[in-house]
Amino acid sequence: MTTLTPVLSKNWDAAKSWTLASYEANGGYAGLRKAITMAPADVVSTVKDSGLRGRGGAGFPTGLKWSFLPAPDGGPRYLVVNADESEPGTCKDIPAMMASPQHLIEGIVITSYAIGCHHAFVYVRGEVVHVYRRLLEAAREAREAGYLGSDILGSGFDLELTIHAGAGAYICGEETALLDSLEGRRGQPRLKPPFPAVAGLYARPTVVNNVESIASVPAIVQGGASWFTSMGTERSAGHGLFSLSGHVTRPGQYEAPLGITLRELLDMAGGVRAGHQLKFWTPGGSSTPMFTAEHLDVPLDYESVGAAKSMLGTRALQIFDETVSVVRAVTLWL
Repeated sequence: MTTLTPVLSKNWDAAKSWTLASYEANGGYAGLRKAITMAPADVVSTVKDSGLRGRGGAGFPTGLKWSFLPAPDGGPRYLVVNADESEPGTCKDIPAMMASPQHLIEGIVITSYAIGCHHAFVYVRGEVVHVYRRLLEAAREAREAGYLGSDILGSGFDLELTIHAGAGAYICGEETALLDSLEGRRGQPRLKPPFPAVAGLYARPTVVNNVESIASVPAIVQGGASWFTSMGTERSAGHGLFSLSGHVTRPGQYEAPLGITLRELLDMAGGVRAGHQLKFWTPGGSSTPMFTAEHLDVPLDYESVGAAKSMLGTRALQIFDETVSVVRAVTLWL
């Protein structure tokens, strides 16, 4: 059985894991301290070499996305973290921000340093008020400790962070609709090109990344690209949060290397609920074509799931037993 790889979830069971003191006691901000001794381009190269792919569903290489920004022209450039998480069944970013928001903030500071951003934004779903408040408190703690604001850790690097609560529109999970909403307009997807890297927030070069993608950056900088590529598969490197929900004995977040199978995850989770059997499941949320029991041994990485005619998506593994009507489930999603 594949061993779990707790990185983002490593400290979730620590006392008051969401506080800065708890995060620092478990090695927090070591990645940032290392990053500011590196040239920004070297940080981008490290993330690119790690093979980190976007954890929001599309799986686009994160470092490559950063490198698409045009050369500095003296104007601002922005980092926007997509924390909307509105895909039905997807439930990993909200618990991550609740349990350890400093992971995200450290990742934001490192990413901003790497791409030359001095004002970053987190766009969080407005309905999850408890997460919004937790992020605000985490940002306050980070600022008071010198991790945000002016001259961060004496590096000369400045960064402002805005936590923005959206209005709960599903469409704002799409990055350009999110940008319109952040600018105060109705969330509507924009025509492309231009892409956000060229003309994003306020028509300036912008990087838009998912919560888990950015939260993964500190450990990559600290451990190095080879540490990250030692997990997962050749083309789907690293670790990720697999969210098991539905008719499973022990639902929850299982952080494991990409390429693990549902059979292995179900073994860890105690299997399908007692007295029932697996009927169908989704590998990456409600927008992904569903699998059945014959797909239990499909490696959960981008290439293998794609070859099996579905998508890895957000790794939202919704488990359904024989009591559920497929037609009714799909009708509810629609």
